Amino acid sequence: MIKRLLTGLFALVILLGLTAIGLDQWISWKTAPYIYDTVSQLPKRQVGVVLGTSKYYRGGEPNQYYLYRIQGALNAYNSGKVSYLLLSGDNALQSYNEPRTMRRDLIKNGVRPSDIVLDYAGFRTLDSIVRTRKVFDTNDFIIITQRFHCERALFIALQQGIQAQCFAVPSPKNILSIRIREVGARLAALADLYLFNSEPHFLGPMVPIPSRAELPKHGPTYPAVTPEQLVELENQQAKRLPSSVSVDANTTLEAPDGSNAANSKKTPDSATKPEAPPPTTDSESMP
Repeated sequence: MIKRLLTGLFALVILLGLTAIGLDQWISWKTAPYIYDTVSQLPKRQVGVVLGTSKYYRGGEPNQYYLYRIQGALNAYNSGKVSYLLLSGDNALQSYNEPRTMRRDLIKNGVRPSDIVLDYAGFRTLDSIVRTRKVFDTNDFIIITQRFHCERALFIALQQGIQAQCFAVPSPKNILSIRIREVGARLAALADLYLFNSEPHFLGPMVPIPSRAELPKHGPTYPAVTPEQLVELENQQAKRLPSSVSVDANTTLEAPDGSNAANSKKTPDSATKPEAPPPTTDSESMP
């Protein structure tokens, strides 16, 4: 009796393992036509979505997956294959901010800040892909990540009716453990898509890329703002502008203490000192 039970359990484990491997390979096969390994083959699209990961391993060594994705984003941007880079990643902790770290490294390497958009709610691949469509109003974009990650991201996009391609950047040599874990991640993605109909943790108002509203002269360059936010910005700026006062040319203005304001000068001690730039941590600088 026990022998039959053990045999049945063993057969079940083998069956589940083969099913998992089969589903894994099916996802790879289904998404293969949409993956490009070189920049020259990559189609030109307006937006490139860089999927976030930590910059360093727990031991403090640089994360090669991160470095390859940053370099891939630079290659796609500098070659003109994408015009904007949407950096999507985790921002769950104040001390851990994937989009901000990627932004700093890309700007250091020549990407214009106005061409970078941040998505702080890319907690998982499904969130990043679906939010690109539903929040950033982009339905045809380039995903930038490693090939095994490309396959899962593209499968999610296809199931959601999103037209996407992927630029597969290199992977480190020793990826066996990551690849085994990817099988589990793909099974979880299948469950999210076909069993639970999962949605991103956060959606929010639509912020198209590029902005459909013209930004005010002294407003932020990017992210894009909605027309309602644009009106709010203009109202805030109008409140800050001092009201115009007409002064006769022969009138002498006096300071509050009664002295001649025109002759009063600021001493070096009274001059406004420039603010020191915010400190940066070593964990957010390129190695």
